[in-house]
This record gives sequence, structure tokens and C-alpha cells, in this order.
Amino acid sequence: MMAFFWQGALLLSLAAAISVYADMKLDCMPDYVSLVWTESRSQADTSLFRLGNCFPTSSSAREAVFNVDLSDCNFNRMVSGDQMVYTNDLTYVSSPDSLIPPFTHQVMCAYERPKDWHPLIYDPVFNTYGQADLVFHIGLMNDDFSGPAVSTSFPLGSFIPIMASVEQNTHQPLLLLLEECVAATTPELQPESSLYPIITNKGCLVDSRTSRSKFEVRQKSSEIHLSLQAFRFALGEEVFIHCKLVAWDPSGLDNTKKACHYVKEHGWELLDNPAYSNLCDCCESSCKSRRMRSVASGKHGVVQTAVLGPMTITDGKS
Repeated sequence: MMAFFWQGALLLSLAAAISVYADMKLDCMPDYVSLVWTESRSQADTSLFRLGNCFPTSSSAREAVFNVDLSDCNFNRMVSGDQMVYTNDLTYVSSPDSLIPPFTHQVMCAYERPKDWHPLIYDPVFNTYGQADLVFHIGLMNDDFSGPAVSTSFPLGSFIPIMASVEQNTHQPLLLLLEECVAATTPELQPESSLYPIITNKGCLVDSRTSRSKFEVRQKSSEIHLSLQAFRFALGEEVFIHCKLVAWDPSGLDNTKKACHYVKEHGWELLDNPAYSNLCDCCESSCKSRRMRSVASGKHGVVQTAVLGPMTITDGKS
């Protein structure tokens, strides 16, 4: 794979913004990335830099060095036409009393799409994703959510049972939320992808406005069950559902961290405490974001992207 020239233009634009304090050198190799951040501010602790969820490979008083595989550190990959683009964030996670505030810079490597590259075939039963020391799952279930689905074909109007979860391990109790879900006909979202919105606006199940889709009563906070009514989008084609999963503090619900569905003749209802369904009022307008708090330290939530599929929705006449 050959990195495109415009990668250099991106680096120049980033360097212009940070040249007062630092210099970043990025080498995009066929299977890995080499990044060196040189910091001129003596107050900066270079060990506090992160590339995605990766710690520096090495660090000194002035440099943070990352030599990492493109398959690690939560790099995001997007394929568009003849380009394959990998993106990530280089972040500085300073302490609250630091003289240097936290900051983030995007890292991007673009390659020619290999001629023999084809989309991954995703396991239609359970998909697993790692984020730091949390493990997320998403899968198609049988009708009563007691086990994996036996088929990935759903007649129009039937229910598609979906379960998402996060393994808590040694963490404090976590609340699993679906922040956003869209259906597409591709396993990777592309600029030209045709989309069907399912969950938008920070946890609003917008599909429930015009269907019988709903969140099911929780069995445990670290799991969420969605009964999604099979929709007319892309009938007979392979469909993939792309979601953002959020692990959150169960006591920290607000209008940007919630699970809301529409109940006919009642209105928007909050899954986890209907008495506070006013948090869902913004589902009809815009639920504004605010900075996330941490699950582990009380300051940041954990977001994981996931893809479910392929599945097929049929017209039910055959």
C-alpha cells in the first residue's frame, strides 16, 4: 500500500497549528504507523500522550514515540472508492491541576485500496470489541433473548432482537447505552452509503415513532435489549447495523446519555426511569452534547463503535 501525497498536506496543516509548542512526525508504513511527538514545553509529561487507547512505545523528557500496528490502538478504517483511510486521535490527558490543558490532534494515513481487498464477512451471531480493559458485545438474538439467533433473515414487520452488553470485570457498575445506530448496505460506512436511521440524537429510538420498535425492560444495567421491527430499507439485500455503544455511570443519566423510545398515545419514555422521561423531550429537537465523565475516574465515558450483520429483510411473500 502506498500512502497518498495528501497525507503530507494534512501534517503540514497540523504542524502550523502546533508549531509554537511541538512538532509531530508521522510515517505511514504498509502495516504500521510510526509517530514521534516532540514537545518544547518543559511542563509537559510525554508519558501522558495516547494514540487511540495505546500508551507511548517509549518516552523521554521531550518526546513521545509510538510504533504501532494499524490493527491496534482503535484505528478507524474507512474505504471510499480506491482509497483506504485510517484515522485516530493523538491526545494529551493532563491532570486537572496541570498548566497544560488536555488536547487532541487527528492522525490520518491514506493508502491505495489493494485490488484484492474485499469487505470483511462479519459473524452474524456475536461481534466482540475491545476498548481499553472493557469488552463490548453485540449480537442477534432469538425471540426471547435467551440465546443467539438461529437465522439472519427477517420478514418485513417481524422483530429483530438485538442485545448489546459490556463486561464489567473489576469496574464499578456500568450502564450500557446505544447512542446511535444506523442501517446500511455496507459493512463499513462510506460517504455515498444509503442510511436508515434507527437511533439518533444521543439515544432516541427514532424508529419507534413509526413502528413497534422498542427497548425491552433491562435484566441488568450492563446489557440493553432492542426489539427492532424489520423495516423496508434495502429489502432482499445484505444489511449491516452500525452502532455507537456507550458504557456509562448508572447514576449519570442526562439528555445526552439515555435510552428513549416512543410509546403510542403517551410520548417519549425513558427506559431506565420513566419518572424522568423529561430527559427525552429533546428527542423532537436536538439533544446537545457535553463533555463526558469518566467511568473509572469520574471524568470520561467509554464509547465503542460496532457493526452487526449481515442480515436480510425479506418482503414476507415468498
